[in-house]
Amino acid sequence: MHKIVTALACTLLATTTLAATSSADYQKDYQRQALDIYKHVVSLRTAAGQGMVPEMADYLAQQFLDAGFTQDEVHVLRQTLSTGEEAASLIVEYRGNGMSGKKPVLFLAHMDVVDALPSDWERDPFTLIEEDGFFFGRGTLDNKMGVTTLTTTFMRLKREGFTPSRGMVLAFTGDEETGMETTRALVTTHRGLTDAEYVLNADAGGGYQDHEHNPVAYLLQAAEKTFATYELTIRNPGGHSSAPRIDNAIYDLAAVLANIQAYRFPGRINDITETYFRRMSRIVPEPVATAMRTYADDQEDEEARAVLEQIPLQVGVTRTTCIATMLRAGHAENALPQSATATVNCRIFPGVTAEDVKKKLFEIGNNPALEIVILDEPLESPVSPMREEVTSLVTDATHAHYGEVPIIPYMAPYGTDGKETRIAGLDTYGVSGLFMRDEDMFAHGLNERVPVRSFFTALEYWHQIMTELGSER
Repeated sequence: MHKIVTALACTLLATTTLAATSSADYQKDYQRQALDIYKHVVSLRTAAGQGMVPEMADYLAQQFLDAGFTQDEVHVLRQTLSTGEEAASLIVEYRGNGMSGKKPVLFLAHMDVVDALPSDWERDPFTLIEEDGFFFGRGTLDNKMGVTTLTTTFMRLKREGFTPSRGMVLAFTGDEETGMETTRALVTTHRGLTDAEYVLNADAGGGYQDHEHNPVAYLLQAAEKTFATYELTIRNPGGHSSAPRIDNAIYDLAAVLANIQAYRFPGRINDITETYFRRMSRIVPEPVATAMRTYADDQEDEEARAVLEQIPLQVGVTRTTCIATMLRAGHAENALPQSATATVNCRIFPGVTAEDVKKKLFEIGNNPALEIVILDEPLESPVSPMREEVTSLVTDATHAHYGEVPIIPYMAPYGTDGKETRIAGLDTYGVSGLFMRDEDMFAHGLNERVPVRSFFTALEYWHQIMTELGSER
């Protein structure tokens, strides 16, 4: 799911314009290798139903073997998903000398993508295209950049002869955008390979820039909301369309959805979001700054909520949200509908259960005939404590490569593989070496892109993170 959060960039004042950067400016061996890997993995249509994730896992495994990792350190784990599709995950162990006495650190990213229809795009989504200082292509951001930068950094360190004082492990999953079944298997069935002190997830967190590409703040993700989907159905005897009934499944369901649209779940806060709002309030202009400070003190303050409601990604940080995403109804153009069903996707604030939300949807739907079914099995993930070691690593690397911007704890309103690792008892932190503007964010959408400069800077960012981790005594 998506990843870097730049929700307030539109409210920040611009300063210095940064010129576009070309990949031709980066000619070191590891930089060119990273670009070659990036091009290849973007060319693989690793969306659900395409069956290409195993091919990507095999390709990456060979890259690691060519870089000097041994057969017993590189594990391609094939798996048949509940849909029947063949998937795979990849684990690579960078074994340490044990001098730190600490458990390994697990680095996480995902190989699959949301599909893209070439006919809808301005450019071929499965060809990495460089234009106007950006790399365009499906997965360039979500999350083949994470896969590429982590892969390249592991191989770079191996070729430099680096021996870490603690183990480091890469885990690339194969179905993050759908069921996360490969992720679950990595931390259960294959826990012997993935057990770690904590996890750094390259699919979340990161920095945002103002309109002129100036770094403004870094968001360190330590929590995420519960993903839950509901089907809401109204049934009706139906009949001939020439003899309309007073009750109509489509109209009745539309009324239910209008009630849900009008409802606002109560404002909530936790340690992560309170810190987020207080620190963000120091760097954003009015009236957002005052709204954030006020909301941190009083989650029911109507004026503060009204301001934050105007910034879509901030809404998700304040409360549970439920949005209608799909509809199906009727069976013939000349017949009254016998049923109407809406899919409603909810992102639930930690501490609220999926069953609580189901009861609330029924209450506000205000129709006793309404049927609600929870799809799949929503799982709530805990909040990860802010570890000093992780904060220090991220601060050092961010300040070294992007200047002394504030490091701000963050709860993501979206979902990632980090949900599964947190549920499995592994503290997980969204960490990315990428800084972007809000207006350049197109993950899951058309013309997905990543700034060329940020791509190459992320290579240095991860190199510093891993070197510092592996030098601990």
